[in-house]
Amino acid sequence: MKTSEVSGFYKLSPKQRLAEVAEFAGLTEDEQKLILNTGALSLDQADRMIENVIGAFQLPLGVAVNFLINGKDYLIPMSVEEPSVVAAASNAAKIVRKTGGFFTSNTGPIMKAQVQVVNVKDPFYAKAKILENKDEIIKIANAQDPMLISLGGGMQDLEVRVLDSIIGPMVVIHLIVNTLDAMGANTVNTMAEAVAPHVEKITGGRVYLRILSNLADRRLVRARTLASKEALGGEEVVDGIVTAYAFAEADPYRAATHNKGIMNGITPVITATGNDTRAIEAGAHSYAARSGRYKSLTVWEKNADGDLVGTLEMPMAVGLIGGATKVHPIAKIAVKILGVKTAVELGEVICAVGLAQNLTAIKALATEGIQRGHMELHARNIAAMAGADPKIADKVIEIMVRDKKVRIDYAKELIEKFKQ
Repeated sequence: MKTSEVSGFYKLSPKQRLAEVAEFAGLTEDEQKLILNTGALSLDQADRMIENVIGAFQLPLGVAVNFLINGKDYLIPMSVEEPSVVAAASNAAKIVRKTGGFFTSNTGPIMKAQVQVVNVKDPFYAKAKILENKDEIIKIANAQDPMLISLGGGMQDLEVRVLDSIIGPMVVIHLIVNTLDAMGANTVNTMAEAVAPHVEKITGGRVYLRILSNLADRRLVRARTLASKEALGGEEVVDGIVTAYAFAEADPYRAATHNKGIMNGITPVITATGNDTRAIEAGAHSYAARSGRYKSLTVWEKNADGDLVGTLEMPMAVGLIGGATKVHPIAKIAVKILGVKTAVELGEVICAVGLAQNLTAIKALATEGIQRGHMELHARNIAAMAGADPKIADKVIEIMVRDKKVRIDYAKELIEKFKQ
């Protein structure tokens, strides 16, 4: 009888683990070889990155072109499985390139760690005492990372809040830390752990959670762009885009899909550079709901000349030091392709890509609709899956899209007709 309970699985080598999985799932030798084909990432490297490794899962790596950001040209590596994403980003960058491309700014690489204190009898009095002891808390935190301090980073300040909760009031301290070119999770978590005993002495309470917040609202990046009405296809298109944005701003159901379109550009660059996609996505969506209602992350307006102007502001906790960015060989190459020198620059570039992606998506929705572009790229995948010879593939794709029947059975039917 099959069971997923495998004692000592983590102690096995990757190949031994794969053998166990192959027996459980009935994998063929060819399927096992595909899993073991880790590409540029060696099996040993993969085994050091996560637990219970049996191989690697590869995604396509594409490059978006035409990006001009703060007067500098960039090629954007993007790792994603969804068709149209890379093409859409490139198209948007081309549209705005003649009007200067993208311009960005940031608030610096500031992260927050949270220290939760419970069982405090006098929470507001404890808050005052914590603030009085700020310098000592900063000293303890900064002693954990002398290298970061020597480079100009480290804990700079703290915030204290008293929160009502279902278990009563709790005191929450935010350690405000400049993490420089690191994403900073390990750094701020270590600092939070270190200050916990001192906080308990000050408050008389008990410290429970000591961990960073992925709502990095002190680590914001901003991007803006202008698309001329001529480049978009006329002022009517500008009005359509603003109308589409107004829908997303007013309705969380639309905003969810609207913001997903933004992340279509952002997440592939995060993936390609070896950064934490889940942290960025959590920060983005929580920031979109910071007013108490989930809204669009972007803002689109028509200026006095009738042109479209757009902005995007969001948290961007990315790094160039540590994690997969320094371990995964393709991530290191992706960073080299980007040519970014600091984590802040990387974050700004990624923000510009998110704004570009959103522009193309809502332009398509406001004009011909987004489905046709997706359909054509989806048809290419279907034709390949159906085994279309390259000589007839374009014709099969054209007919499927024309007939609005992008299905593998129809593709096979067309292939058979062309063989006759």
